[in-house]
Amino acid sequence: MKRIDARLLRSWPLPSVDRDGTKDERGRVLVVGGSAEIPGGAILAAVATLRAGAGKLQIATSRSVAVAVAVPEARVIALPQGRDGELAARCAPRIASEIEGCDALLVGPGMRSDAAAGSIVRDALSAGGGATLVADAAALPAFRGLRVGRRGAVLTPNAGEMAQMTGLTRARVERDGPRAATEMAAASGAVIVLKGNPTVVAAPNGMLFARRAGNAGLGTSGSGDTLSGVIAGFAARGAAPVVAAVWGVEVHARAGDALARTVAPLGFLARELLHEIPAAVARLSPAPR
Repeated sequence: MKRIDARLLRSWPLPSVDRDGTKDERGRVLVVGGSAEIPGGAILAAVATLRAGAGKLQIATSRSVAVAVAVPEARVIALPQGRDGELAARCAPRIASEIEGCDALLVGPGMRSDAAAGSIVRDALSAGGGATLVADAAALPAFRGLRVGRRGAVLTPNAGEMAQMTGLTRARVERDGPRAATEMAAASGAVIVLKGNPTVVAAPNGMLFARRAGNAGLGTSGSGDTLSGVIAGFAARGAAPVVAAVWGVEVHARAGDALARTVAPLGFLARELLHEIPAAVARLSPAPR
């Protein structure tokens, strides 16, 4: 198992950025998520994609949330919702028409409906185009017994979600996270980011990485949404799924470390992580050509 640190990332860089490049060259992201009860999950994830350097952003969310999404940089797509304020399963065909033009698709942040998220995931896996799929929260149960095929994918479960995906107990996942993540990566064909301390990244080819966070403050509401957005942003820029995952974990941890120093070890907010992401990326990346 390799340690995720600056040395590893510098030997495994993100796709280079041309100083005179355009937003189209840094990729388009579609974030599907949010609900009447949890509108902020999709917003945190969406803004994180831009903070990671993605060029274009689209947010697809429930109709009642869409009118209030405060992300001026994004195109917002209003989707049908059920009486519970969750995305309706019938929204999947509407999303399918948008996937082919994207470089990264993030599904699940701020969602609680497994049915809607599962429909979107299955349509995404069968859609054309080369978008990397990043799945979080309500999108994760769809991968129980499912293989992603040749489409690149990153799954970002916590211990409880991993237990639901694999049928293992949460205690077993917490006791042997690296093994659980490795087995799930091999079974699904996806890169697994098992969130915790340490956070473990497992690739389908058996590669295994770990990063221990230096503070407990990252264990806060919305932190996982931010991480999934950073990973999707790197994938949109052209990073391979395992590279996007490893970079996302390190940058997310460094953002938390910065806030632990400037705010306090506990009590900083997930939205404050967003402001730290560009500097963390810059410190680990060469200057634009």
